[in-house]
Amino acid sequence: MKIISDSIYNDYFSDNCGSHGGNCSPAIRIADAPEETASFALLIEDRDAVPVSGGFSWVHWAACNITSRELPEDASRSMAESMVQGLNSYTSPQGGSLPPEDCIGYCGMSPPNEDHIYTIHVYALDRKLDLKNGFPMNMMFRAMRGHVLAQAELDAWYRKA
Repeated sequence: MKIISDSIYNDYFSDNCGSHGGNCSPAIRIADAPEETASFALLIEDRDAVPVSGGFSWVHWAACNITSRELPEDASRSMAESMVQGLNSYTSPQGGSLPPEDCIGYCGMSPPNEDHIYTIHVYALDRKLDLKNGFPMNMMFRAMRGHVLAQAELDAWYRKA
């Protein structure tokens, strides 16, 4: 399985979200997924945030029950009804402890100290997951246990503004 993104140029995520503004999820295409795939789950994280976030990887987007093999730019908003989305790290004390209802879906990249590497993880699953909008990331991984058919990762840098 392979992840392709038109939002990445020369190993860097583009800062251009077209008409969507600066806080749109990247375009993602999934190639060569197993034929028996029933749904996909995804996670976008920033492991370089560990030293500046209090010791944890920053969750930018967790989503599941995705049935499309192609997510256009800003799918977190434009296709919100076709997937289940989890909490991003703005619910954490380091993120401002925003109310959970304000932290569902994608949150943009904004490394505070230097360029960071962001990783897109995609999991092909043999079923949809029994989760609701606002799930914490760990619940997605619990629900996926024993149901992952294939997985792929794609890394790219994001330049500190």
